[in-house]
This record gives sequence, structure tokens and C-alpha cells, in this order.
Amino acid sequence: MTHKSLMVAFFAASMFSAGPTLAQPASTGRPGQAGAPGGAASQQPRGAAPGVAALVDGAVAAQASAVLAAERASLLAGSTDLAADALLRAGAAVEAAFGDQAATAAAQASRAEAAAQRERERENRLYDEAYRHLNESRWDRAAERFGDVVAMKGARADAALYWKAYAQDRQGQRAEALATLSTLTRDYPGSRYLQQARALEAEVRRNAGQPVRPETQADEELKLMAIAALQHQAPEQAVPMLEKLLSGTASPKLKERALFVLATSNSAQAREILKGVAKGNSTPELQSRAIQYLATHGGRESRAVLADVYGSTTDVDIRKRILRAYMIGGEKDRLLAAAQSESNAELRAEAVRQLGLMGAHNELQQLYAKEASTEIKKQIIQAMFIGGNSARMIELAKTEPDAELRRAAIRNLGLMGSKGTGEALVEIYGADSSPDVKKAVIQALFHQNNATALVALGRREKDITMQKEIVQRLSHMNSPAAREYLLEILNK
Repeated sequence: MTHKSLMVAFFAASMFSAGPTLAQPASTGRPGQAGAPGGAASQQPRGAAPGVAALVDGAVAAQASAVLAAERASLLAGSTDLAADALLRAGAAVEAAFGDQAATAAAQASRAEAAAQRERERENRLYDEAYRHLNESRWDRAAERFGDVVAMKGARADAALYWKAYAQDRQGQRAEALATLSTLTRDYPGSRYLQQARALEAEVRRNAGQPVRPETQADEELKLMAIAALQHQAPEQAVPMLEKLLSGTASPKLKERALFVLATSNSAQAREILKGVAKGNSTPELQSRAIQYLATHGGRESRAVLADVYGSTTDVDIRKRILRAYMIGGEKDRLLAAAQSESNAELRAEAVRQLGLMGAHNELQQLYAKEASTEIKKQIIQAMFIGGNSARMIELAKTEPDAELRRAAIRNLGLMGSKGTGEALVEIYGADSSPDVKKAVIQALFHQNNATALVALGRREKDITMQKEIVQRLSHMNSPAAREYLLEILNK
């Protein structure tokens, strides 16, 4: 689904369900974008009052960025179902409000996107479950679950076909395994699993007619123990064996252990093999593991390899793993560069988050000062919270001119929970006349379970609306100070 159709759907939903709250500054867009002449937003709905199309043109671009960023935030937090539900509600609102062909198409696209998101989430859950069964040698369950993934015909169907054939072979279902491998080579000629599929097919044909050997798994582990021992005594012999094991038909668990042996080796040849796997010359699972090992067992040279991989791949999941590897390796400069220049908003947010986990206070402050997007600034505030930068959070809560960002800083102060943040919140409450800011402070003190501060504010507060806000929070707090104040009110 395009951003343009999302803009139409979400803006229409907010316009017709939330009432006439559209006093937004006009914005001009490029042709073909929402808000630009000829864009989807410029089509006037059938039966709409004169001027609605112009209003949509002016306001949709301003509203869309916040709406789309909220959707992205839901996805980044793992709330795929919530994002899908939001898309479905928006689509229904558009269809009910407009009813013309363009709006109906936008509503249908919203529903399709929501369904696609749910399907991707289900595919990932099934694949992860199947992979767990595989690592536990529960071959029948693994084959069944991988079969479910194959039936979905999604992004992981080729991987599921390979592992289904692997599980079938381990059960002695050789004919079924060959049929599954044939489907993989026929339907997914560009799959990264084809090389291993050919090796597995050759093994299956060699073993055809032979009984299943339950001791095979133990044999594999003994071989790896022997190779690991050789790694210290004769690495020039062990490394080629490990490379052959990685390209062969060993179990996933065994391949990961072989990769670990390479990662901890001092051999230059072992490092080259590890780098090759990280660059994608093996399966996605091993590539992800190699990226992790380069971050934890390599130096700056290894992380430079990760930078090369980052620049050469378009896979968002791989790029995310590399950003996390930068955090593990202390690569603040690379994370800062990604946060500043990455065109993918999801990856920018990931880079910002990793800077927060590193406690990169100066870098985050530098980013915040230069950033123009309110949504990205929210991500930076969240990263500052993750990094425990209470001093900067207090400063933003007191001085940030954007009311939305200021409230975000106040909310995070409430979650930080130190004595200094409580005192700062009380100070902000007394210095600010905005009801929204005062409510945000009350909520933050409630999150801190700071009944003493809330009681002090309640006793000084003259505005009945704010008093009610304070009392409402205190009524949910199990605190002697709260009970004393509530009784005080009753006795007046």
C-alpha cells in the first residue's frame, strides 16, 4: 500500500470521526503526493461540501506524517496487530464517509495492508515454532509446521521448503524429501537455499533404501568436538572441515556451533569464511549468526566488514542486525551516521534506539538539535530515556517549545522515577499554566507512585479541574499520604 493511500485513509477517518479540528497550516507537495495538485487527496468526495477538497489538499500532508509515524512506532514496538486494527478502522471510516470510487479503493487498500501485516506476523510465528522443533529433533512436528509456512507462499516459503525436506529425510521419508526439494528448485530458482538443497538431495539419494540412523546427531556432535580440538592443534586442517560442514547438510544447531568455532579462531582463513557468511553466501540464519559473531568476537576490521554488508544489502532485517552489532561493538560513529542519513524511517529509529542503549548522550543531543521531524525527535527522546539521561530529559521538559515533545519528555521523567525527576516535575507544574502540561505532570507523578508530591500539588491547586485530576490519580494509589489527603477532603 502506498503512503498516498494511507494519507487519504487516515486523514478521512480523523476528519469524519473526530469532528472539525482541521485548523492546520497549508502545505504544498510535489505532484503525485497527497496535498499536491493531481494527488489522491485532491479528489473531492461525492456529496461533500464545497471546499472540502481544498481543505484536504492543505491539511492532509501535515496530518499524514504524524499518522504514518504513529503506525511505524506501533510496528517497531512489535504491535503488528494494533497497527493492522488501526488500518482496518481507518478504511471503514473512509468508506462510510465518502462512498466514491477513490475512497472505496483507499479503504480496500487499507484492509489489504492490514491483512498482509497479520499474514506476515503469522508466517514468522509459524516459522519460529518450526525451527524450534527442528533444533529439538522433533522432525514430524517440524515438517508439519514448515509445511504450514510453505502453504502461505510468503517471504519464507523457500526456507521452509528446505527445512521441511531436511526434517522429512531425518524421519526416513526419502521420497517425500526429494519431492519437497524438487518444489523448492522449481518454484524458487533464486533462493539462497539452492546450494544446500542440492547437497541435501545428493545425500537423500545416497541414503535411499537405508534405515534411519538415530545416532547421526550424536555422530555430528562428536565430529564437531574433534574439529574444535584440531582447531587449536592443526587449524590449517580444521578450518576446511568446518567450511565443508557449513555448506553441507548438517543440522542447524551444528552449523551454528561450527560458525562459533570459526569466530573464536585466530586463523586468518577462518575469519575470511566468517566474513563471507556475513556477506550472504550462506543461508539467512547463518548470515545473522555471523553478523552477531563479527560484532562480539571481531575488532574494527570485522565491523568494517559489517559496514560493507550494510551498504550492499536492501534487507531491512539484516540491516537492523548490523545496527545492533554496532551497538555491541561500541561503534557510535556508524550508528550516528545511520541515524542522520538513513532514508528508511524504521532503520533510522533503530539506529537512534541503539545509541540510547549505548548511553550515547552527546550523539543523541547532537541529533536532536539538528533534527526537523517531530516523530524522529520523539524517538530520540525515547532513546535518551533508555540511556537514562535524566538531566537532558529535565531540560527538554522545561524548555522544549514544541508542546507535544515537551509532554513526551515529561512522560519519560515519570518513568525514570528518581528523586531529582520528581522535584523537576513539581517545579514544571508550578511554572507552567498549560492544562495539558499540568495533566502530563500529574500523570508522570502517578507513574512514579509519588503520592507525596501529588498531595502537595493538590493542597496548593485552586483550579477545580486540576484538583479532580490529582484526586483521581490519588484514589488509585495505596499510600498513607494519599489516604490522609482524601480524608482531609471529606472532612472539609
